[in-house]
Amino acid sequence: MNGLSDRAKQLIPQARIVSFMGWSALTPEGVAHLQTADDARQYLTDETLAAIAPKARQKPSKQPSKQPPEIDTIAIVKQLRDQAADIVDEARADVLQAFPGILEPGGGLYPTLRADACWRDFWHFLRCITYGITGQNRHYTSPPGLAAMKQLYQELQVPLPAMIVGLKGIKQASLQRLPANTHPILAPYFDHLIEQMILFV
Repeated sequence: MNGLSDRAKQLIPQARIVSFMGWSALTPEGVAHLQTADDARQYLTDETLAAIAPKARQKPSKQPSKQPPEIDTIAIVKQLRDQAADIVDEARADVLQAFPGILEPGGGLYPTLRADACWRDFWHFLRCITYGITGQNRHYTSPPGLAAMKQLYQELQVPLPAMIVGLKGIKQASLQRLPANTHPILAPYFDHLIEQMILFV
């Protein structure tokens, strides 16, 4: 955190994307697994997914499932996790194409430390999206956490248009790796975070 303002240091722990309150598709134990992963800022491991998935399927739903039986949510989450680095690389390329001077002196992601922080955020955006997919919760974000993130981005002068382009790139790169029949089900998880980020501008 060297070089950060005191205000930024105060906001960083408050800037949480996900809230696990009211996740009805999972048991309390499943939610606890997700919370533990989020606290550690980690993608879900195979072991964690195995612990969550059977409980998620066994929990009765009051509404008809929106996910066709042929869609294996856990397999999709594993695929996105395992290809996260490549997905982030493609999203980064989209940003650099849209903002060719962004890494140069005077650009929004100069010096390199700022750019590295941006690419890390992309990695975490995808991580949080996979949590939403796992819990079958399309509205997985935390309003207080996002409010703190907005203030943090303002404090750090993060180039929000570039972040939005990056998020859209994450969506495109992710869906390209998945069967077309899953896109209508999965796209809203990406769109939700994109819509929340647009509100930062």
